[in-house]
Amino acid sequence: MKPLSLQYGLWIGTALFVALQAYAISKEFFYAALIPAALLIVWSAFFKLEFVFFTIVFFTPFSINLEKLQIGGVGIYLPTEPLLIGLLLLFIFKVISGKSIDRRIYHHPFSYLLYAYIAWMVITSVNSQLPIVSLKFLITRLWFIATAYFLAAHLFKSIDNVKHFFIIYMIPLCLVVIYTVVRHSTFGFDKDSAHWVMEPFFKDHTSYGAVLAMFMPVSLGLLFIKKIPVHTRVFIILAFIILSVGTILSYTRAAWISLLGVAAIYAILQTRIKFSTLVLFFAVTSVLVTLNWTNITMGLQQNKQESSDELGEHVTSISNVSSDASNLERLNRWNCAMEMWRQKPLLGWGPGTYQFFYAPFQRSQDLTIISTRRGDGGNAHSEYLGPLCEQGALGMTLIILMLFFVSGYGFKLYYKIESRDLRILVVSAYLGLMTYYIHGVLNNYLDTDKASIPFWSFTAILVSVDIFHASKKTTAQDSQVISKGH
Repeated sequence: MKPLSLQYGLWIGTALFVALQAYAISKEFFYAALIPAALLIVWSAFFKLEFVFFTIVFFTPFSINLEKLQIGGVGIYLPTEPLLIGLLLLFIFKVISGKSIDRRIYHHPFSYLLYAYIAWMVITSVNSQLPIVSLKFLITRLWFIATAYFLAAHLFKSIDNVKHFFIIYMIPLCLVVIYTVVRHSTFGFDKDSAHWVMEPFFKDHTSYGAVLAMFMPVSLGLLFIKKIPVHTRVFIILAFIILSVGTILSYTRAAWISLLGVAAIYAILQTRIKFSTLVLFFAVTSVLVTLNWTNITMGLQQNKQESSDELGEHVTSISNVSSDASNLERLNRWNCAMEMWRQKPLLGWGPGTYQFFYAPFQRSQDLTIISTRRGDGGNAHSEYLGPLCEQGALGMTLIILMLFFVSGYGFKLYYKIESRDLRILVVSAYLGLMTYYIHGVLNNYLDTDKASIPFWSFTAILVSVDIFHASKKTTAQDSQVISKGH
């Protein structure tokens, strides 16, 4: 029997909570009902960090931007970003107290590259034309990296957590796709409505298509994992079908290109070509493209096919740079980014500031029917040119170095790991990550939780496997763990 004082304490606490809830309801402050959930999350953050991480992962596809809903004028994603802020503060506290993640993660080569990336962002934020905007951009990037890279890499020491991450993200993502497809069907699956039917969960069809493309290799790869429960395999099959339908109906040409690109990368992996050879081929190709850019542009201008409701015609319109408004507007943004960089080549204009300064850099011959003189149309539409103009040449160089680092680890791990199932998990994460690097040539979404959580987590998978599971001895043990399923 519980001590009398403890019983009284429970009764008094319960009575106070009921009174508080009654008062809140009387004042129509219904958010007070979330207090128990908030307390559970706070407790979990200290004692069950894994639970908080996977809670964030699960709610990421469902998150909604308050600014998009015109609530409070605050551009924050609920419920994920408040949780990410809390985890960032807790992460800093644990680092200071010396009770943090496995220290090998801090000393991994990619982590050192990440420190340079963050340090340069701090420097360019201090020098920014809009310091408050850049500071917000920096802090946002920090809470994504702290949670989805450092913490995730620590949790991915357990191979089961890699599978859990994939499944926990795909479940709500599939539900969002079902919602979108059903809504899209009421408009006859036409191209115009495909641009917005995924709202309020995604801001537009391109960000939606980018995330779907990231999980296409994952859903396909999981199908080949051995000895998983029947109900899990059924879900994976359904997920692959749902994501495939969603990707096709998203009318996102960049997503389709990225999937073709990773199919080519997988074919190269199968030939077991050395990564250094591939880098040399890429360098030579880049030089040839640069030298023949004028001829290439003239050839592309012969394509007059506009984007269309017909999928075949829509695919053909990808290379139309003569009349397709979407493609021409992207070129307009890129030209603005290049001109902005030429004015401030070393430190740039400041992280996150492109959208506030690009308008005067638009040339009249580049303007399209969807251009805006006010310059309120968004970002640079490139994960490479955006950092170039906002953080100078070194900003773009660091992004390109990340691309080469993760590709190097992707190739190395694929060739080195003996466990078939672990190799499948690694290549699924690597190819999913590469869809975004390819997509990043045409768009940029790392300021959103939906793209950043998988982007940094996929990177964390490669780093974690490289640290904890890449040796032949460990690989044999991992094979037994994976075969148990979940």
